[in-house]
Amino acid sequence: MSHGAPPPSPYSSWPGRLPQQPPRHRPPHAPDPLPPRQNSGPPAPDDPSDAPPPTPGRHSDLRRLRTSYRSLRRVAVLTTLGYFLAFLLLSGFAKGLMGQSLPGGLNVGLALGLCQIPVTVLAVARYERTARRTVDPLAARIRRAGEAR
Repeated sequence: MSHGAPPPSPYSSWPGRLPQQPPRHRPPHAPDPLPPRQNSGPPAPDDPSDAPPPTPGRHSDLRRLRTSYRSLRRVAVLTTLGYFLAFLLLSGFAKGLMGQSLPGGLNVGLALGLCQIPVTVLAVARYERTARRTVDPLAARIRRAGEAR
């Protein structure tokens, strides 16, 4: 290895490298560390009418995926937080109700507090089931369409 040439960069084959910097002072025998980038795609069309038509349904599928995922999150979060908020409000403002005894040595407040666990488990199970049935197939279809391109 010559002492004048810089070592090869591990990023020299990286396709998204930055535009080439102005040349630095280097000896005339040293190779250029970053060769000019080759344009691998077709030239950009000058006229919008020359542009290829967009893949049908691609943007609407992404929009549907975002909407499905957003509604899925909202339902799960509102279910668990809504139950917890109701429990907190009852604990703060309905102390008489929460203190009433139930059979088995429990009071209403403790029973509602213990119900938080099954409500959360049911919300997570419903989230997973709905995601498997609606969101995952749509995401897989979008992924396959992207790989086919």
